[in-house]
Amino acid sequence: MDAFPLLLAAFNGHDFGNALLRWIHIVAGVIWIGHLYFFNWVNAELAKTYDADSKRKVVPQLMPRALYWFRWGAAYTWITGVLLIAMIYWAKPNFGRTGTIEIVPALAAFGLVIVGFLVYDAICKALSKSPMAALWLWYLVVMGFTCLLSCAEFFGAGNRTVFIHAGALLGTAMAANVWMRIWPCQKRIIAAIQAGQAPDPADAGLAGSRSKHNTFMSVPLLFFMLAVHQAEMGVSFGEPWHWIAGALVIGYLATDWLYKHSTKVKGF
Repeated sequence: MDAFPLLLAAFNGHDFGNALLRWIHIVAGVIWIGHLYFFNWVNAELAKTYDADSKRKVVPQLMPRALYWFRWGAAYTWITGVLLIAMIYWAKPNFGRTGTIEIVPALAAFGLVIVGFLVYDAICKALSKSPMAALWLWYLVVMGFTCLLSCAEFFGAGNRTVFIHAGALLGTAMAANVWMRIWPCQKRIIAAIQAGQAPDPADAGLAGSRSKHNTFMSVPLLFFMLAVHQAEMGVSFGEPWHWIAGALVIGYLATDWLYKHSTKVKGF
């Protein structure tokens, strides 16, 4: 038996291991999403007040520090999230409605979560001039994924499974955005400012649009993670994808309002 099943078996047998993983997952998530909101609703407005000299002084000192916590918060949130899914939905009979362990459809669902970023990334590249249209098209993909999990006989996923995998789909796209799109662009932006040069507009545009997408995705993501603890959602009223569609729409409207409100918060 290799190390990974041993790790799962050890954590699966102890409440402390389960609680520890959840604790790390939440703390890392707070660090990640807290910095995401700082970048989008605080620093984005502050940066508009910088002159060239201020940028050279502040950006090389502030951004590497903030981006360190940002990207590692994302990494640890994703890693612990995968371990929790493995513990709860792979090693226990919680994925479907049969009351048995269903490892094949569970792994297939997780495979679709990973492939989801490739789909999202392709959508963003195809609609690079219309980033919010790309986000809504991606939301339709998320809806299709959740309907597939719930309706396809091969998956037959339970309500909690649908919610947690919808969250995993968004969270994986967000984490991949951080490491594969935002961080590489920010490194080049910081280096250019430090050298007294103008950053490549393409880097600023890509980092900005993906960071904005992550901010919008984070709000419904948080709802999906909380919905896992309410199994009646999708039973007593509507289906799971009804709740998911509602969270995507309401989350978008709420996030859009927060962006607009952030421009009204002024310094002294």
